[in-house]
Amino acid sequence: MALFGLVGASFRELPIRGDGVYLRNSEMRDYPAWAALRERSRAFLTPWEPTWPADDLTRASFRYRVRRHAEEMARDEAFSFFVFRESDDTLVGGLTLGHVRRGVSQAATLGYWMGEPYAGKGYMSRAVRATLDYAFNRQRLHRIEAACLPSNDPSIRLLERNGFKQEGFARAYLNINGQWRDHLLFARLDSDPQPPRRPTPL
Repeated sequence: MALFGLVGASFRELPIRGDGVYLRNSEMRDYPAWAALRERSRAFLTPWEPTWPADDLTRASFRYRVRRHAEEMARDEAFSFFVFRESDDTLVGGLTLGHVRRGVSQAATLGYWMGEPYAGKGYMSRAVRATLDYAFNRQRLHRIEAACLPSNDPSIRLLERNGFKQEGFARAYLNINGQWRDHLLFARLDSDPQPPRRPTPL
């Protein structure tokens, strides 16, 4: 698949198929659904994300985002995906494997967001499960790291459900909603045992 003239094996591997969900790179045709979902979920997402730029939801900003994500993927620096419900192709959220380190590390950092109407329904847990398979088996990564606010109980449960282990506590780790916030640090290794499958409603 070609996007803005960029061609690579990672694009040809998409979409990533999961249990009732699939993930693929963002495209300009996604702008209306993305902007509507992000605007509808603004209050829900604000406590957990960096401060939104004033032009964050504009078409021009989205165009830049699509191009940047494609370039990062082509350079093997990050893999950013939208998450869709398989039954009706509804956009429900987004997920990124960022800060990819090769060589002796073979590691990346997991980040994700979920639209408010679809939170707590199991979509992101299934998307993370599919992404871990992609990361370990197709990208040959060894370690996936994640960080979340200590007060974000749903995110902690999601990571633990997908086999992540808490490894540490980082003071003033990320600037979230205009403040430097402490974070819990988690990681999952390719050698870790598969967590038991728990029913997650769709």
